[in-house]
Amino acid sequence: GQLVESGGGLVQPGGSLRLSCAAFGFTFSNFDMRWHRQAPGRKERELVATITSAGGRTDYVDSVNGRFTISRDNAKKTVYLQMNSLKPDDTAVYYCNARRGMSEYWGQGTQVTVSS
Repeated sequence: GQLVESGGGLVQPGGSLRLSCAAFGFTFSNFDMRWHRQAPGRKERELVATITSAGGRTDYVDSVNGRFTISRDNAKKTVYLQMNSLKPDDTAVYYCNARRGMSEYWGQGTQVTVSS
């Protein structure tokens, strides 16, 4: 299986971006999906948002709650992360992750830079 992210870039504080992550080679609709991020200088990735396989439940880290929205389109095998009111602290490489039991896939990451 493979995950391919897109949609990152440079945006001013207060701006918006929408990240996409397309899945290939596995049954996307069976997997919970997550977005993680790794900020500059940090060794670990932070879990940002989660959506269950059917899309019935979403969860967010406190720092993005109310600003970011995770969604998915199982017909298009794609998960999205809508990011609004972006702050410089949101600057990071964003990774999507598919997980079901012991099966797991990661994307290559997309850079998001929030700066004036």
